Amino acid sequence: MTTIWRLLALCLLVLPLALAEPASAQQSRPGDAATVPAGEMQMFQQLQGNVEGRVSIPDQRAGMLIQPGGKQWRDFWRDTSPWVGGIAIGGMFVLLALFYLIKGRIPIEGGRSGETITRFGPIDRFAHWLTATTFIVLAITGLNIAYGRAILMPLIGPEAFAAFSEVGKLAHNYLSFPFVLGIVLMFVLWVKDNLPSRLDAEWFSAGGGFFTHRHVHARRFNGGQKLIFWSVVILGLAISATGYILMFPFTVTDLAGMQLSHVIHSVLSVILIAIILAHIYIGSLGMEGAFDAMGSGEVDLNWAEAHHDLWAEEQRAKGHVHSPHGRQAVPAE
Repeated sequence: MTTIWRLLALCLLVLPLALAEPASAQQSRPGDAATVPAGEMQMFQQLQGNVEGRVSIPDQRAGMLIQPGGKQWRDFWRDTSPWVGGIAIGGMFVLLALFYLIKGRIPIEGGRSGETITRFGPIDRFAHWLTATTFIVLAITGLNIAYGRAILMPLIGPEAFAAFSEVGKLAHNYLSFPFVLGIVLMFVLWVKDNLPSRLDAEWFSAGGGFFTHRHVHARRFNGGQKLIFWSVVILGLAISATGYILMFPFTVTDLAGMQLSHVIHSVLSVILIAIILAHIYIGSLGMEGAFDAMGSGEVDLNWAEAHHDLWAEEQRAKGHVHSPHGRQAVPAE
């Protein structure tokens, strides 16, 4: 099984190549400097603002004749966006694959003790999985909107791609609401345990103890987990806000503001996807016993003492350690 996972990790090293634009597609396309007459290109370069005309219909936006910002927006999606997605998401896959090939799965020090501690209750796990499942769907459908035409459509055909994209767009819009609800719930439940502290600096300076045998102290959440928490809260809410600007066009901003929101939405999304990939890796394949925290809610005592020793001491003192026979351990005197 270990060999299979290592082969899979090796395969992931070449994933960024899938996000690279084919060489044939990099030839002259409509809108390239090579295909635009010199006089028209010079005019675009000299324009400092929008060119608008007069219309007799109520919607005055129809009077927009030329908007130079639209070309910048198009150039971003055509030329810059593939690189942003490839570096952020593909680069994270490469780093995680290399980390697994070099480090392997982090075992529980001393093996499983059989004694457990309740790490997350039902409400905690509900908030986590509500946010996690909706985010996964939002990430997949969002990536399809951005890169599906170039990557997915050649694989499944235009008809299947159109059907998938139509369903994906609906899911992307409507699942954004429970995603925000999940973020709010997690913030209310965990913010008090995710405030920065001196221990976080020590955790980062030691690299979380992943590359050395140095034991790093931590309470309920260590520095890395706090980084994930605040990334989800801040980036998640910013992504949601810019997404709602796009869902309800011209409600709070003009066309230029929507174009800027679109760019911010996409850049922050691929950054958060890359961060969550690392979170998923550590919580599943990367570390033995980590998935139990959000699976059953119960973690092994040895795992807790290795990664959250100060929190484990507090739980032991309160008598929250459970024996293999279902009996609670006696609180420490």
